[in-house]
Amino acid sequence: MSIQSEQPAPSLHRFLTFLLEEREYGLELFGIQEICGFAPITPIPNLPPHVRGVMNLRGTVLPVIDLRMKFRLPPVTYNKFTVIVIAKVQEKTVGLLVDAVSDVLQVKQDELRPAPDFGPAVDTDFINGIFRTRDHLAVALNLEKLLTENELVLPELPGA
Repeated sequence: MSIQSEQPAPSLHRFLTFLLEEREYGLELFGIQEICGFAPITPIPNLPPHVRGVMNLRGTVLPVIDLRMKFRLPPVTYNKFTVIVIAKVQEKTVGLLVDAVSDVLQVKQDELRPAPDFGPAVDTDFINGIFRTRDHLAVALNLEKLLTENELVLPELPGA
């Protein structure tokens, strides 16, 4: 039996959606390695405030970036829903601290709307688009553009 299609299947994006300050964001699933519960983070001096420090993931030391702080949202006390999303960014592995993980959603290419233009004073290069979840609009993030090289470089640890 052969299946013929008049039109090619629409391009699908798969997003891991998560919350920051009750707002929903999405990361393309292909860049996500795993989701960990909140784990101890070792602070390192002289890092930007949103780079919380480093964590040990099965023997690998990773920088941990608090996306809440990166987006200048007010700090909160970490709780049982706080997770660290382990992602691959520019060939480097990084932990992304988020309030909670929501869902994995498939979004058709034509359902992914372009980022709004707020003018030259607002940088939206790190936004791949906007898509609808069950209840809200979610912001699709581009980690390659959101995180700088300095945030991804592991600081030299004493004695290393």
